[in-house]
Amino acid sequence: MNGQTTPSRAATEVTASPDQFVAWVRGAAPYIHAFRGRTFVIGFGGEVAAGARAQSLAYDCNLLAALGIRLVLVHGARPQIDAELARRGLEPRYHNGLRVTDADALECVKAAMAVTRIEVEALLSQGLPNTPMAGSYMRITGGNFITARPVGVVEGVDYLYTGAVRKIIAEEINADLDQQNVVLITPLGVSPAGEIFNLSMEEVAEAVAIAVHAEKLIYLCDAPGLLDADQHLIDSVTADEAERMFNAGEGLTEDLDLYLPCAIRAVRRGVARVHLIDHDKDGGLLLEFFTHAGVGTVVSRDPLFRLREATVEDVAALVALISPMEADGTLVRRGRELLEQEIDRFTVVEHDGVLVGCAALYPFSDERAAELACLAVTSEYRRAGLGDQLLRRIEQRARAQRLERLFVLTTRTAHWFRERGFSEIGPEALPRQKRELYNYQRRSKVFTKSL
Repeated sequence: MNGQTTPSRAATEVTASPDQFVAWVRGAAPYIHAFRGRTFVIGFGGEVAAGARAQSLAYDCNLLAALGIRLVLVHGARPQIDAELARRGLEPRYHNGLRVTDADALECVKAAMAVTRIEVEALLSQGLPNTPMAGSYMRITGGNFITARPVGVVEGVDYLYTGAVRKIIAEEINADLDQQNVVLITPLGVSPAGEIFNLSMEEVAEAVAIAVHAEKLIYLCDAPGLLDADQHLIDSVTADEAERMFNAGEGLTEDLDLYLPCAIRAVRRGVARVHLIDHDKDGGLLLEFFTHAGVGTVVSRDPLFRLREATVEDVAALVALISPMEADGTLVRRGRELLEQEIDRFTVVEHDGVLVGCAALYPFSDERAAELACLAVTSEYRRAGLGDQLLRRIEQRARAQRLERLFVLTTRTAHWFRERGFSEIGPEALPRQKRELYNYQRRSKVFTKSL
């Protein structure tokens, strides 16, 4: 022995069972495929860079890069700047949440930004054995990507060397990303005259995400995300809804007050999604992007849930969705070939591009009736009202075919249908063709609803 101790296999095993682990990896696969080659911009404050989760953030960014995600990281340094000001005996000055940067403060800004950047680069450059970054090498690049202008005088306050983004040199950032580099951006900008300006991290991240046409802009913040009146996490919100909440001051923390306007502007200017994730949540990036439920709030221009009619390309996803419910007897088994033949009968619901629910309509036109069948929603979204949305869509399809009643056979969810206006009937009241196929061994309850 060389004197070093090696952790036992039992000590390093994950707490999940092998079946749970395999299910999680398979469940993450669609997201891995969807995100490969896409650009994510991640903005985080100086408290994150210097905090207890900085190491974990580096590990997770390394994994995202290894999965083929193009990463742009924008770091802040507000607490580091305040500490440098205090070290020099200077008082920080703010107006409307924005730092007033005079010449002395600018020297503190440059010093704090430089140290913070070096520390972040060091975290991203690790490769020790027995760590998640073992054997990896992340090429970290940066440059003069930002042209800035002064904020100027606002409400009688001269912001001096506090600036705003004038232009992002997106082609240079994309050139670095094309070479599989991770781009690290410090929120400093220069003017054409060579002046240096202090910029806010959140506005730089917003501007970069818009300029490079990012798939996602992520802010690591001091809250789980947006909360409703009962302090429950809001999974997703449209830009219009987020703007209403911001104007009303609902559930805003110090970070959300700064980041939410940037999120709203970003999605309205072409960024597909903005994610607000708790910076204290270990593995928050992985949980948000590679699990169905996620852990933060997603801001989008349009609702994330989308109902549409199924196509043959959805068959594999439908099989994966309904197989667990077929296995436990909730749904009648349907083979893949049958699904392919009947795919035009299905309506599906997607969440952020992933199929999470379905329902089918089988008309019996001679008797002006139709069967609602194969209504299924993944467990993570059963409280999101997707069953009701699918039911309404099926009812609309039935009415469009001039059908007068809808019936359903169920063994497990009788109460759900009763609560939505269905009444129980006997199998003898089914349309003749369906009645002849009724399985008396399964003993499904039959419910009907007038359209």
